Amino acid sequence: MTLIERMGLSALHRMDPERAHDLSLTLLARRLVPLAGAPVSTPRLRTDLAGLDLPNPIGLAAGYDKNARAIGPLSRAGFGFIEVGAATPRPQPGNPKPRLFRLKDDRAVINRFGFNNDGAGAIRDRLTRRQPGIPVGLNIGANKDSPDRAADFAEVTRLCAPHVDFLTVNVSSPNTEKLRDLQGAEALSALLAGVVAAREQSGARPPIFVKIAPDLDEAALHELAAAIMGSGVDGIIATNTTLSRDGLTDPQAAQAGGLSGAPLFDRSTRILARLYLLTEGRLPIIGVGGIGSAQQAWDKIAAGATAVQLYSALVYQGLSLIPRIARELDAMAQASGLARIADLTGREAERWAATQPA
Repeated sequence: MTLIERMGLSALHRMDPERAHDLSLTLLARRLVPLAGAPVSTPRLRTDLAGLDLPNPIGLAAGYDKNARAIGPLSRAGFGFIEVGAATPRPQPGNPKPRLFRLKDDRAVINRFGFNNDGAGAIRDRLTRRQPGIPVGLNIGANKDSPDRAADFAEVTRLCAPHVDFLTVNVSSPNTEKLRDLQGAEALSALLAGVVAAREQSGARPPIFVKIAPDLDEAALHELAAAIMGSGVDGIIATNTTLSRDGLTDPQAAQAGGLSGAPLFDRSTRILARLYLLTEGRLPIIGVGGIGSAQQAWDKIAAGATAVQLYSALVYQGLSLIPRIARELDAMAQASGLARIADLTGREAERWAATQPA
């Protein structure tokens, strides 16, 4: 981390978290943040993700650039792919503030944003103006007051599918009431059928991923895996934020919302490994939750991930973390004799699936 980046992070951490979040996006959009440039890429790091050609397997998780305001700069930050959103059919303000909390003692974040966004139309318009580069995906959701949430997912798909490289069906945010109920097998199957049909109607065929929660029990995981395998979607993102507060020490731990960051790593990696085994490795999985180092990216891939995403670690380590992880991951693959990082996928799935919560 450079002195400039260290000073910038220090200044942001003296602000209200949501104000700092918005300011960082504004600075990026105005190209006032030093960036890595082209992603670190080698033959070992190059990854096929559901037909997407990634220069490296390190992605930006949804939730940072909710409204696709900084796609260009973020594409030059070293990521192999990025995800923006979540987008809902109509604009909505989200939940009341304050709704974002830094848990510095735990290297974690709690948010209860509630899908605040400018609406799918405005986000689509920004996506149409993006320049060619790394793959860009869109996280899609439903309006809080929608009478038919499955129809909302289909509507955003029809509107935005021609303008993105992949779509993520977000049925796992804990901050929209009853949204996680859509992870049940019957509801999820119907919802995904509508999304797949809407993609076909759009005339485009971006891969569709399903983002799941880390708080599912074994029976729910079995049902969900079966529903996803029979749905025609292209992959899974494991996982979203958690409602658990196990092991936290920060005074803000009792805040309502979804927890992300370092404490989520083990929980999300166990779920990832279970899904890899339940789906027999037949669907690519993006591993997300608590990654803050090359070793943790390596562990996610070994547990069953094809690629990984991160976000909360950037709050504490800055954007220089991305090329650093890529370089170190490449060095680890070379030292292990791997021709491709993809050859690591699932090697430790059995071990991770068998681990018990601390």
